[in-house]
Amino acid sequence: MALESLMVQLGTPAPDFTLPSLTGEAVSLDNFQSEPALLVAFLSNHCPYVRRIEQALGALTAELHARGLATVAISSNDVRNYPDDDAEHLREQVLRAGFTFPYLIDESQDVARAYHAACTPDLFLYDADRKLAYRGEFDAARPRNEIPSDGASLRRAVELVLANQPVPEPHTPSIGCGLKWKPGTEPRSTIL
Repeated sequence: MALESLMVQLGTPAPDFTLPSLTGEAVSLDNFQSEPALLVAFLSNHCPYVRRIEQALGALTAELHARGLATVAISSNDVRNYPDDDAEHLREQVLRAGFTFPYLIDESQDVARAYHAACTPDLFLYDADRKLAYRGEFDAARPRNEIPSDGASLRRAVELVLANQPVPEPHTPSIGCGLKWKPGTEPRSTIL
């Protein structure tokens, strides 16, 4: 079932995290403290909404990295019930999509809860002070439309953040597959 992102309040600080990457090293929020912008992207391998944009996401984040955008992806899905989102399949996704950023495993799902992530993709863009500057769609491409995936919405937001400008609202929510919570651990409230 498709869900929209919860649209966390702008200005919210980035929650701290330390998670293992697909390469086995621990990665934390502190690893990105020197970059002027940080994108935290909750992704999955199996979701058609992610698959629709993944190559464009890989290309756009690689391009904008040179200008100061750091990116980290987090997979929080329950891999017991959704094995296509396990580490082996995420490694295949990295190669297929051309991801050049760390891809982290949130096995406990605590980081997804802290960020109020609701779907994949769910994108959170933070400024140099690690305050939320944008949350919303990558672009208007969806599994059932013919719109090219070019990252237009995210690109505009990143360019404003890198210019120390606010990203004017409204932000169009991201839409995608609902996060696959472990049975009995679904967040109790979606009100922020």
